[in-house]
Amino acid sequence: MEKDHRLKRIETYVKKQFEHDTTGHGFDHMKRVALWSCKLAVEEEVDPVLAEAAGWLHDIGDEKLFTNPDKALEERNRLLLELNFTLCQINEIEKAIETVYFRKGKKPSSYLGAVVQDADRLDAIGAIGIARVFTYGGAKGQSIDNEQEDTSSSIQHFHDKLLKLSGMMNTESGRQEADRRHRFMEKYLLEFSREKHLD
Repeated sequence: MEKDHRLKRIETYVKKQFEHDTTGHGFDHMKRVALWSCKLAVEEEVDPVLAEAAGWLHDIGDEKLFTNPDKALEERNRLLLELNFTLCQINEIEKAIETVYFRKGKKPSSYLGAVVQDADRLDAIGAIGIARVFTYGGAKGQSIDNEQEDTSSSIQHFHDKLLKLSGMMNTESGRQEADRRHRFMEKYLLEFSREKHLD
């Protein structure tokens, strides 16, 4: 089946916004979240076009990534209107995106939100998640590891967030993939500890 032309336009827009990011929140991250949102949507019987659109756009307006978040959100919604998404659909996408972020601690209020949140969380764990956590830490001048418990480090981030995510998934499809990625991270941390302590 041919891809919805609106999604191609959204992909082009997102690429312009994130192609130079070096924090692990670049275009490749948006693409993976979009494709996993679509995959989970099909498996969970949610509208895959809305899910993929929300996946592509989920970091537009993020305060960590945009100097003027409100302007970015206005531009995002203007694009969706130009692409003939209805106001109802735009509202669905907006609500789904609002509950994505771990730091806000929100639970999705719709199946669409559940799918997109799971897709974003999947990209934070497993082999790709490991690569992203060190990329982000390096970009922010964070140490790889630190013996002081009150000091942030990339390894500490596994314990503060990443190892919790598999138990917070919303969908059965997302949970199955998260369990696999979680086990991989556990193996990685065991090996990291072995090498660190000369075992």
